[in-house]
Amino acid sequence: MLKSLQNDLLLEAESKDLKVIIISAEGPVFSSGHDLKELTEEQGRDYHSEVFQTCSEVMMLIRNHPVPIIAMVNGLATAAGCQLVASCDIAVASDKSSFATPGVNIGLFCSTPGVALGRAVPRKVALEMLFTGEPISAQEAMLHGLLSKVVPEEQLEEETMKIAKKIASVSRPVVSLGKATFYKQLYQDLGTAYSLTSKVMVDNLAMQDGQEGIKAFMQKRKPTWS
Repeated sequence: MLKSLQNDLLLEAESKDLKVIIISAEGPVFSSGHDLKELTEEQGRDYHSEVFQTCSEVMMLIRNHPVPIIAMVNGLATAAGCQLVASCDIAVASDKSSFATPGVNIGLFCSTPGVALGRAVPRKVALEMLFTGEPISAQEAMLHGLLSKVVPEEQLEEETMKIAKKIASVSRPVVSLGKATFYKQLYQDLGTAYSLTSKVMVDNLAMQDGQEGIKAFMQKRKPTWS
């Protein structure tokens, strides 16, 4: 599943026609994380290393991907499934969804999910989830910053598509530059972050779409993106 997801994310990633990606699921569970049958001692340490390395690569691919990636969640997201939601740029969930990192209850602490979770929600919220394994509701998840929006189940696809279509309507090169810069500046000190983003703003102005957008605004017309 991880390798399939990896291949799908890489498919035509550099195509100018690709503007946004939505990750969704069928059935009552968004993702329950790793298959525990793959984590028994019969599989061995090397295979276990491959599983977690592949998972980490997928999560980092989402972060480094040139277009925004949206999680559309309708159901339970646990362990690496919760990690997947936390790793996406935007996450929209139905009000029946819930989120958990329950590995501690089976003796396998959710250390890798904790990387994404700890960067998406406050530390004490993340640690309560990691130490207890107890799930939080969609409303709690949004309150703590794990989700962008919570909607009734029947409105989930419509609301997610509304966001996706808005992103698809703007300049891909500008969004791609903006996404990369946002994550790059996030963990820098204030002065370094402003220095970096000031340079990027100047670079953005030098782009074809940067000038087209400004001209279109001043001429009171819709921009024609490259």
